[in-house]
Amino acid sequence: MTCTSTAPYGAWPSPISAETVAAGATPLSAIVLDGADIYWLAGRAAEAGRTTLMRQRGAGPAAELTPAPFNVRNRVHEYGGGAYAVADGVVLFSHLADNRLYRLAPGADAPQPFTSPGRQRFADFVVDTARARLVAVREQHPQDEGSHAQPVNTLCAVGFDGGERVLVMGNDFYSSPRLSPDGRRLAWLSWDHPRMPWQGTELWVAEVQADGSLGTPSRVAGSAQESVCQPEWSPAGVLHFVSDRSGWWNLYCLREGVGGAPDAVEALCPMAAEFATPHWTFGNALYGFGANGDIVCSYIERGVSKLARLRPGSTVPEPIATPYQEIRELRVGDGYAVVLAGSPTIAAEIARIELASGAREVLERSLASLPPLGYLSIPHSISYPSADGRTAHAFYYPPANQDVRAPAGDKPPLIVISHGGPTGMAASTLNLKTQFWTSRGFGVLDVNYGGSSGFGRAFRDALQGQWGVVDVQDCIAGARHMVAQGLADGERLIIRGSSAGGLTTLCALTFHDVFKLGASYYGVSDLKGLDDDSHKFESHYNEYLIAPKALADAVYAERSPIRHVHRLSRPMIFFQGLDDKVVPPQQSQAMVQALRQRGIPVEYVELEGEGHGFRKAETIVRTLQEELRFYQRMFGLVG
Repeated sequence: MTCTSTAPYGAWPSPISAETVAAGATPLSAIVLDGADIYWLAGRAAEAGRTTLMRQRGAGPAAELTPAPFNVRNRVHEYGGGAYAVADGVVLFSHLADNRLYRLAPGADAPQPFTSPGRQRFADFVVDTARARLVAVREQHPQDEGSHAQPVNTLCAVGFDGGERVLVMGNDFYSSPRLSPDGRRLAWLSWDHPRMPWQGTELWVAEVQADGSLGTPSRVAGSAQESVCQPEWSPAGVLHFVSDRSGWWNLYCLREGVGGAPDAVEALCPMAAEFATPHWTFGNALYGFGANGDIVCSYIERGVSKLARLRPGSTVPEPIATPYQEIRELRVGDGYAVVLAGSPTIAAEIARIELASGAREVLERSLASLPPLGYLSIPHSISYPSADGRTAHAFYYPPANQDVRAPAGDKPPLIVISHGGPTGMAASTLNLKTQFWTSRGFGVLDVNYGGSSGFGRAFRDALQGQWGVVDVQDCIAGARHMVAQGLADGERLIIRGSSAGGLTTLCALTFHDVFKLGASYYGVSDLKGLDDDSHKFESHYNEYLIAPKALADAVYAERSPIRHVHRLSRPMIFFQGLDDKVVPPQQSQAMVQALRQRGIPVEYVELEGEGHGFRKAETIVRTLQEELRFYQRMFGLVG
């Protein structure tokens, strides 16, 4: 198609407005199967970010089961997940507003609470039908909301009559309780400070006694140096799990010993690929069990997901063709799989895939409609050299707009994205937030720096003791690589990031002079302050990312941007939710105040009612518009 106008990069008119981004994207998550019924969660940005439960039954349209004001979420570990379960059509879920558990029976007019109000939160449910209870992770918070005491985490049985009984206690953290098909054994994961679950966890199994308590548990896998995740029982009662003992998160099972021999851990599919992602939220799964002992699984190779079937006795997965390059969740039914997945031309969607034919039925799309392809940027997966001989990876999105071209010889400004986590992973699924920028003539480089998941444990561990160094080096190397390739204007380089990616952004701008502008979304500026204010889950994470406690103060002082604000001379814009419990508002406020005192151009956008990650439609609109105006004004693209 012939372009109709000429305009500078970064100032192109675009049909992808901030309102389009906010109204179009429906966050989808948490697939659960119950017989032939398929359930999932969908976000409602127009309803203050409320999360509702959807059900697909038969060939009819999906139905919403939890009308307003119900919000199917929890805040265990602050990030939540695993907020509901279903058994024989009965839905049991956590309501965010009061942290109580509710029961929604078939035909009932409304959900009914079955736990009392209190300071406890619940996650990662498994239904123990025979004993009329849920088994869940319980996080008990102090009665005094102002107390600095950490919550106490346990595995707890919650009766359908509301009674609570602790099953396992003593570790700092628990997850993934899984009941064997006969109900006689319970498996779960635990770990302790200072580890995060992707550093080291332990997998335990115990017999369930006649009175519902647990017998003496036995550890079957895991250690301080081995990350085990996603335990699941096969229909035959064999315990499966994912472990990174080989350096990659691969599939294993526990084979029971014969004739008095001890049980043995068996590798099912050894390969340089990741069958799991970091345990930031509860309830994640990337494999399940099909007919005849098959395992249907998804794995990540070089940042790209693939769907496959593993036959009994085979160690080589058979590919299952899909149009997807990212699979975030997977559940397996009778002859089919349900995935939450996407690709560069497919926004995240819930889809049912017939395993025999490969036929695909889309149950819900995160975007009801897409802009024409002429306005969409298709990313290129690239790898490039970084500091100390490392190789970093990224997705590059070139400017794309069928209606506009840039003046001859012009080169686009480049936005480098430093993802959060920092163990997150940049993926190529269509995201209108990215297209918002590319359709206006910005290039976007979404970086998988050292420390990102999806590339094995060694790549993930590259950030050990090096947060604020390796991630920054890889973002800088990516920007320089794009300039050297003639794909970006070296005088118009931008870096933006959220949460942990905000620290990367601030460090890049404070300690280096490559980027000209920056945007921080609830970013970390004071590592010492993060330690002082952080919630339990991440309260020791800096011991891995930065330094052990004995050495921390000196390294914190060296790397915290707030301690070196005199070196920061680049204009910045900050966005901060005032209800953020992960990175409290004072992290951004202190940085903004210091920059203002030095006369550096800075903008600060506070957002009432937003926490760690923005959910409201009006917030999404405001932040995109403010950020765009800031970039255009700083680069002289608007009057």
